[in-house]
Amino acid sequence: PLSPGGRAAGGEGGAPSRFHRPLFIVASPRSGTSLLFETLAQVPEIFTIGGESHGLIEGIAGLEASARDWHSNRLGAAEATAEVVRKLRRRILARSQDRDGNSPAPDRKALRLLEKTPKNSLRVPFLAEAFPDALFVYLYRDPRETVSSMLDAWKSGRFVTYPKLPDWQGLPWSLLLVPGWRDLIGKSPAEVVTQQWIAATETLLDDLEALPPARWCVAGYDRLVAAPQPEIERICHFAGLTWDRPLTVPLPLSRHTLTSPSPEKWRHNAAELDAAIGQVTPVAERARAIFARPPRRRPVHRPLTEGPRPVASTPPQEAPSA
Repeated sequence: PLSPGGRAAGGEGGAPSRFHRPLFIVASPRSGTSLLFETLAQVPEIFTIGGESHGLIEGIAGLEASARDWHSNRLGAAEATAEVVRKLRRRILARSQDRDGNSPAPDRKALRLLEKTPKNSLRVPFLAEAFPDALFVYLYRDPRETVSSMLDAWKSGRFVTYPKLPDWQGLPWSLLLVPGWRDLIGKSPAEVVTQQWIAATETLLDDLEALPPARWCVAGYDRLVAAPQPEIERICHFAGLTWDRPLTVPLPLSRHTLTSPSPEKWRHNAAELDAAIGQVTPVAERARAIFARPPRRRPVHRPLTEGPRPVASTPPQEAPSA
């Protein structure tokens, strides 16, 4: 079994942290992380805060975007000061519950935390510093599906994060705030979400590749949907967790689903995305390259309205740790 590298997690006043090898799911928004999170939350030894950590992190003074001149949601290791880490751990512990809704016993040590927040695709160095034995699971999903879903999220008005972002024009800013967002002022929503995906994915891959290989693995959204049992069991093996439940196919819809998923659902945004989607190709190829046996390539470099080019059929493969 793979074990994480890095330093032993410290705690307040030098005492050991109650969190042991916390597991963070990281990916751009609308990649299917809610589905993976809600499934892994069924692991018997796992604790979660019941949702995402936006408020817990950004409620700590100095970590909110407004305190850093609205640069972005990016947080680095320097922001993980001793005081910030103490506050973050306390806030998470106060909200932690297992799959049955039980809080951890006061004397329980080595809590296995599971967390997923799309903004954390910009915060891996911060999390790795705050939790030095943390593990990360990168969930890859075809960028056409992801970017199209991000566009739907913007249009829905349900994912607005900064309704009064200074200087921003157009639809209220939704999803994560990426570095360089000011360069997107005046761009179409399709261009904005495309650049959001690129910035989040480039940053995430850079940060993961800077970690010891044993501290992260990759998972495939397509495989999670098509064959959830072996994919979940593989992730649990990587993280040293126990899986004890059979899974149905398909999995139940996640709480953040806008409309029922379909591999071809992206096509309803094809006309809008045609002009921008080709920009994702270099980053998409890089993301696929971290798989030992990459997921089937989908031709994001071609106009979406032309449909996918036939490719050689290969069975889906497990993605070992990178």
